[in-house]
Amino acid sequence: MQSFVRTIMSGITAGALAVTSGPVAGAQPATPVSAATIQVAPVPFAVGEELQYKASFAGIRAGSATMKVAGIENVRGRPAYHIVFTINGGIPLFRVRDRYESWVDVQTLASLRYVQNISEGGYHRNTTFEIFPDRAQYSRNGEAPQASVSHPLDDGSFIYAIRAAMPKVGETRRDDRYFRPDRNPVVLTGLRSETLNVEAGRYATTVIRPSIKANGIFSEDGDAQVWLSDDINRYPVQVKSKFSKFSLTLELQSVKAGDRVAQTAMIAEVLAAR
Repeated sequence: MQSFVRTIMSGITAGALAVTSGPVAGAQPATPVSAATIQVAPVPFAVGEELQYKASFAGIRAGSATMKVAGIENVRGRPAYHIVFTINGGIPLFRVRDRYESWVDVQTLASLRYVQNISEGGYHRNTTFEIFPDRAQYSRNGEAPQASVSHPLDDGSFIYAIRAAMPKVGETRRDDRYFRPDRNPVVLTGLRSETLNVEAGRYATTVIRPSIKANGIFSEDGDAQVWLSDDINRYPVQVKSKFSKFSLTLELQSVKAGDRVAQTAMIAEVLAAR
């Protein structure tokens, strides 16, 4: 079984897209890198990408979802993808209005910040996690730091990490990458190849089973499956899981592609403003 982190990091070492010239950093440094050394990990998405989904709860179409790379922002001196995942819908007497935001280091793909705004039926929670890869710690809502891992991943960024390190059919990747150590390992399994017809088009896909020991779409007992397109974009064409006591299906409706030229300019702007 191949390491999830090793797969991503080998890709960074082998093919990083440089903003400026300089060596590739293999791990999160203790201090921000300079503009002379920053290099961006190769990923199949870019700023501005927006994926719209129709959502079905318990087999009933009743909502929508969006996955969006909203921009590049400065998190403690480091350029980070701002990723937003929203779900709105539900069935009578049970509504889901969830918003997950993640800030992911463009160089190492480590999570730096994670915000949950959860509203599921009568349950509501707003939580902010500040995540510190350089010292393997995280803090919840400003509380005292707790132990984390050196190359952390959060729930909101999980599907983007799957896209960056897509396993092949028959392959399993296992790693202690989730930012809360007691909920590891992260496991990705390539199940099968399958062609799907959805509103966004017809896609040849690889079906991935992701699993983490946490609540939400990719929980260990949710039996989640993700259909990723077999092309350079690796779009999540379909997602199925048990979520909030119901089965949830997301089917891709529309795609707005990202802009890598604009993204490079945003990264340079963040570095210049530090």
